[in-house]
Amino acid sequence: MTDALYESSIKSLPLIHRGKVRDIYAVDDKRMLIVTTDRLSAFDVVMPTPIPGKGRVLTAVADFWFRKLAHILPNQLTGDAPENVVAAGERGQVEGRAVVVKRLKALPVEAIVRGYLVGSGWADYQETGKVCGITLPAGLQQAGKLPGPLFTPSTKAAVGAHDENIDYAACERLLGTDLTARVRDAAIALYKEAADYALTRGIIIADTKFEFGLDENGTLTLIDEVLTPDSSRFWPVDQYAVGSNPPSFDKQYVRDWLSASGWNKQPPGPELPADVVARTAEKYDEALRRLLG
Repeated sequence: MTDALYESSIKSLPLIHRGKVRDIYAVDDKRMLIVTTDRLSAFDVVMPTPIPGKGRVLTAVADFWFRKLAHILPNQLTGDAPENVVAAGERGQVEGRAVVVKRLKALPVEAIVRGYLVGSGWADYQETGKVCGITLPAGLQQAGKLPGPLFTPSTKAAVGAHDENIDYAACERLLGTDLTARVRDAAIALYKEAADYALTRGIIIADTKFEFGLDENGTLTLIDEVLTPDSSRFWPVDQYAVGSNPPSFDKQYVRDWLSASGWNKQPPGPELPADVVARTAEKYDEALRRLLG
């Protein structure tokens, strides 16, 4: 684990926040440094065992999508090199795994877009015939492609807490009518273009999570991470079949091992065995290779 970064320690900048995976530092009143560590969270609990290289994969994938989708919506990136905002002895902690971003006002919702019926959406549909309050046709199957992408927002929970799905009306109460519509339209446009591209690389993007912020002029801006294996459900096209949940390019090995381990899904999480760590790292690497070529 010598090449894994579990927690950054940037002494030359003030720490703003340590999230499940990312550590955020203040650069100045206009910019922040986001360091993507190799921490992994499952069932909303941060595991004590890092996944070597994971942070670099997430950073490379997100940077790829930020560039590819910039014509749809502005994003958080400043273009400044992370190595230039930290002390010389700290550059190893940021190389390949950090970005310098604009300071923006983050919106208090996560914009989830679902293209396929799976996960909590499938459970919701089986029980109510709806997903987050949206009525769907009868007779849909697990992992089936939805008639069109669904915007299903959720609240943003603190570390250790669970995000909660909300319906469109609740989102309007949080953001207002106009901003909710702008977020919905942007999220669906981003998802559609990304999903079409990913299919050409042998990946189905079943669902994903976007986060947005506003600049001082009220411009809607794409922030946080975008279309990574952590924020999305990636399926290999060649293993996709309606009626069952396909394997995904993410932490599914970890989830499966945890579910079988008898762990009660409460903090602290258990140490992960070496084979689970290795296979998880391989899936992240494969997602990177497929998407970026």
